[in-house]
Amino acid sequence: MITTVFTPPLADRVRPATLEGFFGQEELVGEKSFLRGVIQVDNVPSMILWGPPGSGKTTLAYIISRQTNAEFVQMSAVSSGLKDLRHVLEQAEYNQRLGKKTILFIDEIHRWNKAQQDALLPYVEKGTVTLIGATTENPSFEVNSALISRTRVLVLHKLDEVAIKQILNNALQDKTKGLGEIKLEISGDSLELMARLANGDARMALNTLEVCAGQNQPITPELVKQVLQKMHLMYDKAGEEHYNIISALHKSLRGGDAHAALYWLARMLEGGEDPIYVARRLVRFASEDIGLADNFAVVLANNVFEVCQKLGMPECNVHLTQLVIYLARAKKNIVAYQAYGLAKRDVEQFGNLPVPLHIRNAPTKLMKELNYGKDYKYTPIEGQTDLSYFPEELRSRKYFKE
Repeated sequence: MITTVFTPPLADRVRPATLEGFFGQEELVGEKSFLRGVIQVDNVPSMILWGPPGSGKTTLAYIISRQTNAEFVQMSAVSSGLKDLRHVLEQAEYNQRLGKKTILFIDEIHRWNKAQQDALLPYVEKGTVTLIGATTENPSFEVNSALISRTRVLVLHKLDEVAIKQILNNALQDKTKGLGEIKLEISGDSLELMARLANGDARMALNTLEVCAGQNQPITPELVKQVLQKMHLMYDKAGEEHYNIISALHKSLRGGDAHAALYWLARMLEGGEDPIYVARRLVRFASEDIGLADNFAVVLANNVFEVCQKLGMPECNVHLTQLVIYLARAKKNIVAYQAYGLAKRDVEQFGNLPVPLHIRNAPTKLMKELNYGKDYKYTPIEGQTDLSYFPEELRSRKYFKE
């Protein structure tokens, strides 16, 4: 019988047990920070840890689990459901009667639905459990507002290259859990490249190092590139980064910076965004931000939208590029956008004002007898008149300058 020995990934093995080994996120865990203080005195409140992949959310939870006297329970929202949660909560109530705290760590809490999150609410409110939720998504969108109001949201940022290099060096030097016992030949350039291509993700950096270390050859920049093959761009089509990047594209176009706009366009397309979505937003931009300054802009945008439907990616990327450059260079005019906003405001303020009789439709005899259409002048033949086309209450309105 062959026994298989499971070895945890390097990223799990070198996870620090104390804050002294935690690199990066100085604002969050620095010497005089709130989080460091509550961890040291074992008085952690309910919190949501929000940050990109590999920024240290799970590591912070692990450090708390090693520092606390409370019962620490870890769940994954991907593989756990309401039944599992109820079992944990029953145990937490039992612990509470014994005077013992329970800390519940839920990884990827944004993947739980409203009913699952609601089930937590009364237990967090009563202090039966101390919740630590980890999420890569904006809690404002993915976590129930009632749950957010009972927790502290702590933001973790993408790790910089300095922190990533510290983490990699620590793994290389750690003889117990890391790669310190292996005589690895690795150049400084390789370490720099690994840190840069990790894109702020410590787990990705450590996984890259582990794969490179298993190749039984010197770790060179060429090997690092070969292992990675292609830099992994963080672009979540359903999450906050999606909205951040489309906003960056829109504002670059508005500011007339075609080069920056092209960068954000490429970020979206290479990250797997649907070109139809991008084209649709550009059609909107052509009227909202360019409008009357260049009426051809919306014609070109609509044509490119149709091309994207016909060709798809990657063929349509050059058409989107042409459009983005044109829109960035075009003069801007927001008269139409502002004018509609003013008209909308009057609609909301005055409600359903009656249509003046002289411009009402009069297809029947009764309507004509009721003076529908009376005194209307057909301007193509009779020329302009002094008749108002507004309801009486809005007779003098002007929504834009002539």
